[in-house]
Amino acid sequence: CDWSSDVCSSDLCGRTGFANEQVIRPDLSRIADGRSWKLVNASPTAVSEAGSSVVRMKPAAKPDTPSNVGLALVNGLEFSEGTLEIDLKGKGPLQRCFLGVAFNVADGKKFEAVYFRPFNFRPGDHSTPTHAVQYVAWPGHTWEKLRKGQPGVFESMVKPVPDPADWFHARIEVSKRKVRVFVENAKQPCLVVDRLSDGGKGEVGLWVDSRDGAFRNLQIRPTSLN
Repeated sequence: CDWSSDVCSSDLCGRTGFANEQVIRPDLSRIADGRSWKLVNASPTAVSEAGSSVVRMKPAAKPDTPSNVGLALVNGLEFSEGTLEIDLKGKGPLQRCFLGVAFNVADGKKFEAVYFRPFNFRPGDHSTPTHAVQYVAWPGHTWEKLRKGQPGVFESMVKPVPDPADWFHARIEVSKRKVRVFVENAKQPCLVVDRLSDGGKGEVGLWVDSRDGAFRNLQIRPTSLN
């Protein structure tokens, strides 16, 4: 165990109890210490901005290559169902950026993920707002296969519309059969999908594809603590 200060000496995160729920706040400043996080094809840098720990992460190999995923997973934590909250920052309306969270991770090729395309947040000559947020379940359900086979089902626009160059907040609710995505504390989800996996437990953490993105304030609320 190396993720909960309540049960071991590590200060990787704080854990706070609310009713029957545990809140896990991994320490992003330790993302590259070789012990607190497991990196899978990921090259992260931790910095401090306005008193908050911020991680800037990109795939370690073959930058700018499509479907080249980098993962930073919380070491020692299994996640089955619950809620993930995170602040994310893309690269503006003209620079493509793909960033989000992964869960039920078996390895770098088998996982579920919810990710955002900030360059698609707003209408423009080079954007498609209906492709702003995406759910995938590798290896069988990539975005290409889902868009071709079930267009408009596993991706959507986001409401309210964040600034594509600034921080925005996301909450991802994962149940046994559904995934719901909320942006900027909205009361209604911008994406609701059926899960395309066999469930079970897996690792959980940060996700990027092909290019870099920024993350802060990760909170994990498992429905049951393992």
